[in-house]
Amino acid sequence: MSFTALSLRDALGLPTLASINLASFVSYILPVVLSYLGVAVLAIQPRTQSLRIALWPLVALLALRAVLSFDFSLGNPHGVFQNVELMMSMLLIAMYTLEWTLATEPLKRCIRPAKSTPSVIMDALDLALNIRGYGWDYSKRLCVPRETRPLTRTGFVGCAILSAGCHAFIWGILHKAFQCFSPNTSSSLHGGTIFDETLPFFIRYLRSTIITLIFRFSVYCNLQMIYNLCIIPAVLVLRQDPAQWPPAFDSPWMATSLNNFWARRWHQWFRRTFLFLGGNPLSLVFGSGGRILGGFLASGVWHWIMILPFNAGVELWRMMLPFGMIGVGAVGERIFLHWTGRRVEGLTGWVWATIWSTLWFNLAVDGMPERGRLGTRALLRG
Repeated sequence: MSFTALSLRDALGLPTLASINLASFVSYILPVVLSYLGVAVLAIQPRTQSLRIALWPLVALLALRAVLSFDFSLGNPHGVFQNVELMMSMLLIAMYTLEWTLATEPLKRCIRPAKSTPSVIMDALDLALNIRGYGWDYSKRLCVPRETRPLTRTGFVGCAILSAGCHAFIWGILHKAFQCFSPNTSSSLHGGTIFDETLPFFIRYLRSTIITLIFRFSVYCNLQMIYNLCIIPAVLVLRQDPAQWPPAFDSPWMATSLNNFWARRWHQWFRRTFLFLGGNPLSLVFGSGGRILGGFLASGVWHWIMILPFNAGVELWRMMLPFGMIGVGAVGERIFLHWTGRRVEGLTGWVWATIWSTLWFNLAVDGMPERGRLGTRALLRG
């Protein structure tokens, strides 16, 4: 935990808890969850914006209190990932409730499960747990991959179990392959770099590019596995409709442009929130191009925050530069369409998107092992 966080925790008189038990859950986690659900209820009701504005600082403070009260690592580097999980969950709650707070009209659910009836409580629960916003009016432009799985509960859950197992197996192989490249540097708990200065220039960057591609595929497998594991209890225990769980990815390796990759083929879980926090402010100054670039910059800040628990001194540019340059490339594709009337697509588009994104993600991936993030036994996140 950083010096700033420790100082703030001491100033607020908060304890240092190494685990969550019933008492600590009721004291620190439950208030955040209840306030989050409360704002979700208000967000779908008319004439509640003033109350939401009044409540949001309380939600944000409760989330900050929860983050500062727990330190699962206590000097053990392998426990830092649990700190990350808690921190990012609380940050999501703060971001989502801020977005709902600033909405001037009640949020409306457009897609409901078959044979279901409107319910304020069930709608609020779906809003709170539906991170993509699928089926809600504020995510109308959300691109949802075509469904190819059987929609019967048994068949759907069976596919989820099979997919989770396959992706977990592949992820394990890829993660081990990543660590084998440099067990004493980039995959150690002390950190390192994916750029081996002892190698000739071409071999050095070929090696770092291979590591980057392995890392990107491992993140994909990890996220697919997690998504499928969430489907199993949601459909079997909570009795959710399989239609509420559309595919998370659409063959991202087939992307024929940067826009095609990020707006359609990669998961869209945080796209709306990044555009809200980064894209909308920049669009006021730079128009549609600013909206695209701002969304990528917000994503860069998000990934930078994920690394902070491993090393509070990590530089912001480590994430802002690569994500910002991906945004510049995406804006460049829009300019190309405006000037030529032709979209970036086909084989040429695939080569362009692969080279440009891999070039800049060399820097992003290097920023993670340099801080020891990839040396833990925990799962990767992206």
